[in-house]
Amino acid sequence: MLIRQLTPETINRIAAGEVIERPASVVKELVENAIDAGAQNIEVVTAAGGLSLIRVSDDGTGMQIEDLSLCIERHATSKLTEEDLFDIRSLGFRGEALPSIGSVARLEIASRARGAGEAFSIIVDKGRKLPERPAAINRGTRVEVTDLFSATPARLKFLKSERAENLATGDVVKRLAMAHPEIGFMLVMGERASLKYPPQEPSPGGLLQRLARIMGRDFQADAVEVAGGRDGVRIAGFIGLPTLNRGDASQQFLFVNGRPVKDRLLIGALRAAFGDTLPRGRYPYIALFIDLEPRDVDVNVHPAKTEVRFKDPGAVRGLVIGAVRQALEEAANRASAQGGQETIGAFSVAGPSPGTRPAGAARGAVGRLAHVRPAAPGGYSESWQAPFVELETTSANTVAHSEPIAEAVQDKPLGAARAQLHETYILAQTHDAVVIIDQHAAHERLVFERLKKMLSTGGVARQGLLIPEVVELLPEEVEALVGRTEELAKLGLVIDGFGAEAVAVREVPALLGPCDVRGLVRDLAAEVLQELEPGALTERLEAVASRMACHGSVRAGRRLTPEEMNALLREMEATPFSGQCNHGRPTYVELKLSDIERLFGRR
Repeated sequence: MLIRQLTPETINRIAAGEVIERPASVVKELVENAIDAGAQNIEVVTAAGGLSLIRVSDDGTGMQIEDLSLCIERHATSKLTEEDLFDIRSLGFRGEALPSIGSVARLEIASRARGAGEAFSIIVDKGRKLPERPAAINRGTRVEVTDLFSATPARLKFLKSERAENLATGDVVKRLAMAHPEIGFMLVMGERASLKYPPQEPSPGGLLQRLARIMGRDFQADAVEVAGGRDGVRIAGFIGLPTLNRGDASQQFLFVNGRPVKDRLLIGALRAAFGDTLPRGRYPYIALFIDLEPRDVDVNVHPAKTEVRFKDPGAVRGLVIGAVRQALEEAANRASAQGGQETIGAFSVAGPSPGTRPAGAARGAVGRLAHVRPAAPGGYSESWQAPFVELETTSANTVAHSEPIAEAVQDKPLGAARAQLHETYILAQTHDAVVIIDQHAAHERLVFERLKKMLSTGGVARQGLLIPEVVELLPEEVEALVGRTEELAKLGLVIDGFGAEAVAVREVPALLGPCDVRGLVRDLAAEVLQELEPGALTERLEAVASRMACHGSVRAGRRLTPEEMNALLREMEATPFSGQCNHGRPTYVELKLSDIERLFGRR
């Protein structure tokens, strides 16, 4: 077969196939050009999902007539200095977008350079270039694309519905608007304005305002600022509290040097940073911006520039994990606004009509209630473990007390314990709110964090059993546990094989106190069997520690003394991630008095 040179038109259409996948791809390229041109306001108009019309107008620097003629040529760009592909400081730089678009559609560009007395336009119709001519435009650039893919009608078969294409275009504009809050954006699809974002101040507060317009007011109420830097890499942005989560990753936005990206390294780092603060299968709200020297990141690994490659991926990953975890720790005692709103909403659901109550319910009864005294001094130490687990005794004082709450205690994030409901929930009071704490979930987190701290400092203290506990298991479970005795010993659990279908437990973590050893070992056996690769358990010691913490925590149904309840609150305030249990569920909800007053019609 003879080798022949492809025509310029064919070359452009091949390039268009790589760069222009759908109408949203055209919008992305044109808006990025407008941003690079220093625009302060950008308007995007589409019709028929972008197939019949895409128009992007900006008030940027504009182009002279000679630049206008050159911009539609392949590999013509103003964004590279000395042709250095490792010093890219703009969003677009390949010089392929405009000629590629012009090869598969009708492209008209009108531009007026800043300070120039006249404007000019140029048309490229399916690869055919027409002469420049005068145009009517005040300032900046207007790019209009019509009849997209008319030169390659086969591409039309692969497009989705008009609604799907509009959603894709909206997502592109949203991501670019998040990365550039100082620029005003407007998106008009059909006959109405779908999105309108006014310019914001270049500050964290301005960024949060822009993010709230895109990610929702719930995110703004539960947003936690992230900021940090190391070795020339900087990270900034906001994350939602772990209790604000959803079943998909559609509210996770990542940017590198102002460029929206979908990077596996960053996604994995975020998953590690949130760790056990999220329930399985749930995803946090994230908008993070990473900035570093252009020479330390390669943005030229994908034609659409949605993937990047870092020169030092380990440093970037470490910074992301460290900054996000620090932000979560600092926000450990922040109550989720969404949690309080959902609780109030649950109370507001239509129930029995006024004046009626469920059969057998006493008037004014809220359940089993233990009134408590104001906070007592003292810490929540391991010595409190015994009263929590002896189920036969009742220690809480059920007599009401009238002593006022100390002012300093009400100033604390979780306030002062006032009652215990159903031997499961602690009711606390602050100056302006009521806090409801799940005692088991809260203590589970406290025990877990202690186990993690012990692991990081050399191992968990152990307590020997007077008589070894023999636990019967399946043969494969015995084999799995016995093969991991060294890792389990680091967690304070010492076991030996006891025949083919049992293990003997000789020592347990001292922190757990009296606990259900059989249940703990059976759960750990199931945990170990899930790890098929050798050595994987070592990497997941914290997951096993989480299982242990669950067995060593205050159980629901245990009556607590006032001192125990207040000590639990103080320990929560001093413990990282205490707002969520090891499984990612909230440990408490906060109800503002203003919301409660509205619930009863007092406001």
